[in-house]
Amino acid sequence: MDRVQLVLLGLPILLFCSDLVTLFGPEQLPTPQPDLPPHPSPDAASDAVQPDDIAADAAASAQIAEPQVDGPASGTTVELKFCASCSYRGNAVTVKKMLETSFPGIHVVLENYPPPFPKRALSKAVPFLQVGAMATLMAGDQIFPRFGMVPPPWYYSLRANRFGTMATIWLFGNFAQSFLQSSGAFEVYCNGQLVFSKLSEQRFPSEFELRELIGNRLPDSQFGKNLEKVWS
Repeated sequence: MDRVQLVLLGLPILLFCSDLVTLFGPEQLPTPQPDLPPHPSPDAASDAVQPDDIAADAAASAQIAEPQVDGPASGTTVELKFCASCSYRGNAVTVKKMLETSFPGIHVVLENYPPPFPKRALSKAVPFLQVGAMATLMAGDQIFPRFGMVPPPWYYSLRANRFGTMATIWLFGNFAQSFLQSSGAFEVYCNGQLVFSKLSEQRFPSEFELRELIGNRLPDSQFGKNLEKVWS
């Protein structure tokens, strides 16, 4: 086996191993870091503490401990459950920024909307099917006789172009896995109630539509009623 064949054989195996690590590895979502107050410099800490400084620190601590009311939408939680494998994260982030700008104090949570359980189970089985198909292609002469079977004619046809067949198995497996992991969802919940469903409407919501839907469910009913007049 020359170097070209080794490269053609090793590339699908390397990409397949990377898919396994991505599939079964823990998904790490970015967590927002809270803004921390600046630490005092060592020079300032070494100076003598003045009584005025102690009084100022106590006043600042009292202000931090006091709960702040951000706006009329404070206490309202909106959940955006979207299909992460469908590249809907950009749409969800845009909607999140729009809602936080339109409704001061609102809390927007982004979550992945998984596909149904049968599709998830099949997506987990795709890598094993890929490994089995590649192993059969490489060692079918020893595998078929162990089961008392004669290698079928199509096996020799596929083995004659084994590298192209392995690349096809890898590409088709990745396509099937991506399809099985996608849900196509973009669901919007306000305080636990569904206000918009892409699965039902078969479209994305517009910004004005979401403002109206969320505004009508704010605790301050008068604020929600006047939203349409303000935006018009």
